[in-house]
Amino acid sequence: MAMKLHCFGESGNAYKAALTLSIAGLEWEPVFVDFFQGATRSPEFRALNEMGEAPVLVADDEVLTQSGVIQYFVVEKTGKLGGATPREEREVLRWILWDNHKMSSQAGTLRFLMNFVPEEKRPAEVIRWLSGRLKAALEVLDRHLEGRDWIVGAGPTIADMACCGYLYYPEPFGFDRKDWPNIDRWLDRIAALPGWKHPYDMMPGRPSDRA
Repeated sequence: MAMKLHCFGESGNAYKAALTLSIAGLEWEPVFVDFFQGATRSPEFRALNEMGEAPVLVADDEVLTQSGVIQYFVVEKTGKLGGATPREEREVLRWILWDNHKMSSQAGTLRFLMNFVPEEKRPAEVIRWLSGRLKAALEVLDRHLEGRDWIVGAGPTIADMACCGYLYYPEPFGFDRKDWPNIDRWLDRIAALPGWKHPYDMMPGRPSDRA
């Protein structure tokens, strides 16, 4: 039976999990979470994930939450995308933690505030501060990718799937690929992998559905 990923297209964190499942070649089905109508706050969803967040992966009798945990579950299940050596495995974990703290947390919040909050309620000072934080993170990633095809080692890992999570989205949030040539080339390499799809094609839910 295919695994079920509770997700929605606008979520970069859900995309990290969905992309990892797909690139690893696992069979899975999306279950739409209507986030913008309050689905994650419902008692039914909280019974699935007490944290009230997507993604949630239901695999047989196990329920997994948090994108990084789901990514590591895929590594354990398939033996893929986790790094080729113990040193690489540690380096993959380092970048997963860095992304969650330094990049996705900034990019996700900034994109939400700039696109999904009514314009008159957007906090200008917060947006300005987050923009600086995101720029600093992008500088770290772009510099690291200089002369590299992948974040860790000679092939794709869940570090790549994590760090790219928000960078394919079309909504403006202070990221323009042409400003970051090493990131730009890296995103093209990920998009060339078998199983890759844009987040709005991989998961149900997109802004135009609510237009």
